Amino acid sequence: MSTRKTITVSLPDAMAEQVENAMRVEQRTRSELVREALREYLNKPIPVVAASRTELAAIRRGRTEIEKGDYVTLDELLHGVAAANRKTSRKKARKDSE
Repeated sequence: MSTRKTITVSLPDAMAEQVENAMRVEQRTRSELVREALREYLNKPIPVVAASRTELAAIRRGRTEIEKGDYVTLDELLHGVAAANRKTSRKKARKDSE
């Protein structure tokens, strides 16, 4: 049974070129470089950011509004924004001003 698993990763051309350059300079394989990069990335602690008092208060207010049913769905919001962004035709604008 294999102790390694092969994965495929796609990279932008510029990044792939950087990998190739590093391989030549360091005389290492692509796999060695990627393993080291992943080890560095995965060994860093994931930062935990605590919400501020202001943010926590805003979250509580939002939850209260939701419980009261005082909210709009994403579709309603997007529909409203799209309607507000539509331009009024000249004909309709002229008619409205009469």
